Amino acid sequence: MRAAGSPPERVADETPVPCEWVRALSGGGLGRERATARLYDMLLRVARAEARRRSGQLQISGPELDDLAHHAAADAVLAIIARIGEFRGESRFTTWACKFVIFEVSGKIGRHFWRRPAVPLEAADWDRLPDRLGLDPARESEQRDLVRALRRAVEEELTEHQRQVFTAIVVDGVPLDALVAKLGSSRNALYKTMFDARRKLRVSLVANGYLHENR
Repeated sequence: MRAAGSPPERVADETPVPCEWVRALSGGGLGRERATARLYDMLLRVARAEARRRSGQLQISGPELDDLAHHAAADAVLAIIARIGEFRGESRFTTWACKFVIFEVSGKIGRHFWRRPAVPLEAADWDRLPDRLGLDPARESEQRDLVRALRRAVEEELTEHQRQVFTAIVVDGVPLDALVAKLGSSRNALYKTMFDARRKLRVSLVANGYLHENR
């Protein structure tokens, strides 16, 4: 029990405080080696969790997925050391560092997708769209009409870029991270493209009586 007026006890923590991270990683010798090893171990845990979370779309697991996590953690460590001078302490160092490894996992998973043979866009892909969207099979005829109207709207209402992104994600089932890697874009940019495309398509489908306008 600590005496009144004495400073509070510090909870033991093996993780360096932010300034110690920066100092150790910016220095040299044994201190930097230890900090680098500790950082790698921390980022590997994050990489494994993030890789498992995203692995379902790629159907990879086991050693292959773990190897991806190891490479992501290693590349993130190199990127952090190269940019350590950019850390300003506006967030916790660990929060700042984790962004690097999540970015690396996203990129590696995205590139992994394109190692498989590409599936061409065919009419059959559109025919399977009701199942992918979870539409009611009891209303098959009506849903097929909706899909045909949607396909026309995609061809007529969207820009070339919007059409490419929409068909890749919605029709072909390409994971977002894979499309980011393919187009050299960003998740936020593709989110915005999909938002604009869906808005245009909804306006067209409402105007042609295939959807009811929300009031």
